[in-house]
Amino acid sequence: MTQLHPQTLKFLSALKKNNNKEWFERNRPLYEAVRNDYVQVVAEIINSISRFDPTVAQLEAKKCLFRINRDIRFSTNKAPYKINIGASISKGGKNAPSAGYYLHVQPGSSFTGGGIWMPEAPELAKIRQEIDYNFGDFKKILNSKSFRKTFGDLDQEGKLVRPPKSYTPENPSIEYLKLRSFVAAAAMTDEEVLSRNFVKKITGVFKEMYPFICFLNRSIE
Repeated sequence: MTQLHPQTLKFLSALKKNNNKEWFERNRPLYEAVRNDYVQVVAEIINSISRFDPTVAQLEAKKCLFRINRDIRFSTNKAPYKINIGASISKGGKNAPSAGYYLHVQPGSSFTGGGIWMPEAPELAKIRQEIDYNFGDFKKILNSKSFRKTFGDLDQEGKLVRPPKSYTPENPSIEYLKLRSFVAAAAMTDEEVLSRNFVKKITGVFKEMYPFICFLNRSIE
């Protein structure tokens, strides 16, 4: 079973303390080794989840990874590098406006999850409409015992205070209609991230999320 490079978390911890180009270039060989192993892990995850979600089967692992360089043009934080490594597995690729799976590796803050984060207005309207029309199906997915155990509830970041336009406070699904992102996540310990069962665990989490992903993608198609 493929697993992450054993120095992955140590490298990211050191990068957090030495977030500058000079240090990074001196340690580039280790970064490349960490990244290469991460690509292999993501490739195996894609292969595993394509057994229940064939829409991602043709994805190239390398293209699912996010760049480690930060865009600092409009940020007050001028640190040039991210202190995590991430990958998005979505049927349209990581930049497509579709729901998908996400893997985030960071010392002490790793998690896996998925959904769709801050969709554009047309997609957001379609998702809200689908939730409104088929709230029974949506609630059944989120209230399943296994989904609740794995993820709890959906992330509440950015949630509206008032109901969105065209929806009333009495709507049974109003608390979900107020969301601006539709994302579920599950935290992972450092030990889990570096374990030999990492891919198996992630695949299990993504399989649990699959009905949620299908609901969202059906909404916007």
